[in-house]
Amino acid sequence: MGRRLAASLSTLALAFAVAACGGDPGAGGENPSGLAGATADGSSPAGDVPAFPVTVTGTSGDVEIAARPERIVSLSPSATEDLFAIGAGEQVVAVDDQSDFPTEAPTTGLSGFEPNIEAIAGYDPDLVVFATETGDLGDSLGSLGITALHLDAPADLDGAFAQMQTLGIATGHPDEASALVSELRAEVEMATAAADTYDGLSFYYELDDTYYSVTSETFIGQLFAMLGLENIADAAKGASSGYPQLSAEYIVESDPDLIFLADTECCGQSAETVARRPGWGDLSALAHGGVVELDDDVASRWGPRVVDLLREIAGAASAVAEAT
Repeated sequence: MGRRLAASLSTLALAFAVAACGGDPGAGGENPSGLAGATADGSSPAGDVPAFPVTVTGTSGDVEIAARPERIVSLSPSATEDLFAIGAGEQVVAVDDQSDFPTEAPTTGLSGFEPNIEAIAGYDPDLVVFATETGDLGDSLGSLGITALHLDAPADLDGAFAQMQTLGIATGHPDEASALVSELRAEVEMATAAADTYDGLSFYYELDDTYYSVTSETFIGQLFAMLGLENIADAAKGASSGYPQLSAEYIVESDPDLIFLADTECCGQSAETVARRPGWGDLSALAHGGVVELDDDVASRWGPRVVDLLREIAGAASAVAEAT
C-alpha cells in the first residue's frame, strides 16, 4: 500500500479502536460538547459572548484554554474542515499538508503523521489541534507553553458532532458549532428517511485496489448500516479487525448490488476499471449502475462533509433499488 492509503487506513483503524474501547470523547454522554459545565447543546452557559478560560475534553483528557485562541494550527484534515465550518477559519494560521479543504485553508508542509515540533512552534500558535498522537506531541507542545487539543478519530457520527461542539467551545464559537450540528443532524434524518426501502441491498466498500474494505463496526461502515444496507465484508475472514482484506473471488461470489470506490484518487479506480477486472463484468452492481466513485478525502474524514457522503450513499442505494 502507498503512503496515502496507509495513512487513510491508520485513520480509519483509529475509529474502530475507539469504538472497541469506548473511548470516544463525549459521544453518547450527557455532555456531548466536551465542556465541563456546558449546556447539553454545547452553547455557552454565560450567554452570547463565550467566556474564557474554558476546559474541554479531548482524547487525552481535559484541556484548559485560557483565552480565545487567535493563532490555531490544525494537524488534522477533519479538524480543519470543522474549524472553518464553525466560523473559526480566520483564527487558523496553518494546517497540515493533507488539509486541502476548504480551499482557503492555509495549507503548509506540516505533517500530522510525523509532526515537527520546531516547525509547528514556528507559527507561534496558541492552540494546536491534532488527531494522531505520535510519541508525546501533546506533552512536547505543552513544554513550550503551547496548548494542544488531541481529537482522535470518533467512533460514530455522534462522536464527530461532539468534536465539532468541542472545537466550537475551544475557539469561542459554541453557538455556531451547535447550529452546524443541528443542521447536520437534520440532514442525516432526511438522508436516512427512506432506509427501509433499501432492505436486502448488499454492498462492497473498496479502500484500495488490493480489496481492503470496512465492516459495519467502523465509522464508515456505520453510515451504511444507518441505511439498512448489507455489508459483504462483515462475514469475511479478518472481519474482526474492522478492515479485512477481501479476495476478488469472495467479492465476485458475494455479487454485491453496490460497489463504493474510495480509491478513485489514490489508486485510479473507476467503474470502467472495475468492469475490466477478470470475472467482475457480470456483477449486479455493474448491471444496475451501482458502482459509485467516491471522493477519497470525503470518504476518509469525519468533518461536516461526512453527511455529503451519507447522502451520496443513500442516493446510490435509491437508484439501484428502483432499478432492481
